[in-house]
Amino acid sequence: MIFNWLDASKAVEFGIALADQLAPPAGSDPLKGGETKPQALVEALGEILARADHGVRATDLNLYKRAKLANSFKWRLIENGVARATADELTQSLVLNLSVNGADQPANDAVVGAQGNQPPANNVKQLLAGGYKCMEQGAYTEALGIFQRLLKIDPHHAVTLNNLGAALSKLSQYQEAEKYFRAAIKERPDFADAYSNLGTVSRWRGNFDESEKSLRTALKLNPSHLDARTNLGTTLALLNRLREAKGYFNKVLKAQPRNADALFGMGQIASMEGRFDESEKTLKRALQFSPKMPAAWAALSGLRKMTHADEAWLRSVEEIAAGGIPAMETATLHFAMGKYHDDVGQFAQAFKHYRNANELLKSIADDYDRVARTTFVDDQIRLHSPEKVAAARAGASASMKPVFVVGMMRSGTSLTEQIIASHPMAAGAGELEYWNTALRDREAAVGQGLFLLDEPAKKSVAETYLRTLDHVSGTALRVVDKAVINSDHLGVIHALFPNARIIYMKRDPIDTCLSCYFQNFSLAHSFTLDLSDIAHYYQEHHRMMSHWRTVLPQGSILDVPYEELLADQEGWTRKILDFIELEWDARCLDFHKTERPIVTASFWQARQKIYKASAQRWRNYEKFVGPLLGLTKLHS
Repeated sequence: MIFNWLDASKAVEFGIALADQLAPPAGSDPLKGGETKPQALVEALGEILARADHGVRATDLNLYKRAKLANSFKWRLIENGVARATADELTQSLVLNLSVNGADQPANDAVVGAQGNQPPANNVKQLLAGGYKCMEQGAYTEALGIFQRLLKIDPHHAVTLNNLGAALSKLSQYQEAEKYFRAAIKERPDFADAYSNLGTVSRWRGNFDESEKSLRTALKLNPSHLDARTNLGTTLALLNRLREAKGYFNKVLKAQPRNADALFGMGQIASMEGRFDESEKTLKRALQFSPKMPAAWAALSGLRKMTHADEAWLRSVEEIAAGGIPAMETATLHFAMGKYHDDVGQFAQAFKHYRNANELLKSIADDYDRVARTTFVDDQIRLHSPEKVAAARAGASASMKPVFVVGMMRSGTSLTEQIIASHPMAAGAGELEYWNTALRDREAAVGQGLFLLDEPAKKSVAETYLRTLDHVSGTALRVVDKAVINSDHLGVIHALFPNARIIYMKRDPIDTCLSCYFQNFSLAHSFTLDLSDIAHYYQEHHRMMSHWRTVLPQGSILDVPYEELLADQEGWTRKILDFIELEWDARCLDFHKTERPIVTASFWQARQKIYKASAQRWRNYEKFVGPLLGLTKLHS
């Protein structure tokens, strides 16, 4: 094993090989970070490097190659099961080792300064230049050290704080990055770049409201900020505000016709609207200008069922995923490769990719808090007793317009919404954030039961919600809100809309949970990244729904078994329409022909005719789903 290579791809290969030697993959007697003290791994790394070729040292590794090596080394460690903190420490040690004899001035002078030696005359401009060079070359660990050094020189320097956040973002440390962006804004309230960065990281962490707010502020401060405009379009698209999103992407493309991010956004919107051929063309155009764009390559896999004829796509994605790119991007490609192998029936390979994707995201997401989830369900059950629910209807709205389709993610909620939205007197609103936001804003009252609100307050909440539905649907008699999080809030929802209908989608729990594990959700849904965590969440979800069935009036909830809907489409469609008091319309059977946006992971499936292959899908993965097997007793 030597440092003798000519191109960056060899640097990536070396980083992967080095990580595998230090902590081999599962199944090869791995030395896990959780089983070995970090210092022992650092010492082992030193011994491995000492055995490497001393004839070609860091002077032969330019900044770009070192960055590629370090990135591939770090993410391979995490894939192999090394704890995130340990992987960070090992990567810092590797970077220091590779930088000892490096050239690349002034960047390396800046790095040495970051290690503790004084940079020449504390030259802030030189340090900044070195940091920017590292960022441009992808040497994010080295850039982080430089900006940390600068912060010691001036702890209130807004540009340095923003740069630190940017470096941390590239290293997938999003929570820490957010802190530095906020600190930069505190030091300089007119800092458009910091607001733009904060908005982007907020979206990655699943906080779409905060993302929109920050990005709009960035554009107010700097109307020509194209990155902020593109990212705002992305956030709005995820909020199901596609028309607005298109406007922002089009403005970017007018200024920069080759902007790959804006083209990608337009391609995503085309897929959400069911224009799959157009989506593919637009995504491929984005790849013309950014040939290794992970998101675009991954998105292509979701536009249809893949076949062995797509092996060229697979080879390209494998090469990009092995290139030392950040964890979130690598995970996106692993999810796509998992789908490819699932589509062609190679289930063991598919599961390997899905597991790698989830392990990478788990290393950068906040931990799922089982105690907090259980406590929340306990509180909901305590606060919504039969007596309180019965007494809570004073001042409620008489409207039957809202239809709430709830259930676990991946339980068939998008399919049911599409069926109902195909009726000429109905519409689908997608996953509205209304109740999550409204209840968060009234947290104190909700903590004691929303019933403590006076009648004018309840009326205001209900009327605001109805205006939201009107904005989405116009004259429709029924509007579907399929935000699955509404399962948590049915007590409050019923208190304000006792005549609203609630449809609960029941799908085989193992199929449901495995489908969650196979889906690239927002980092906010961290429970989906681990099969045991998913099983816990499902159990609490089941307990919550059992309580609602007990305390809400009989006839408020219609249980729709997903598998039975697949087997008897017309029979269950008639039951659903009867339940929400709409007359029969045969167009609901041809739901796949209905043209409307679907801003969920099911944008492709919900536009296909009913197919039964999704039932008992978990049998293909039976040997991998041990933590889920105990859920079968909950399926009745």
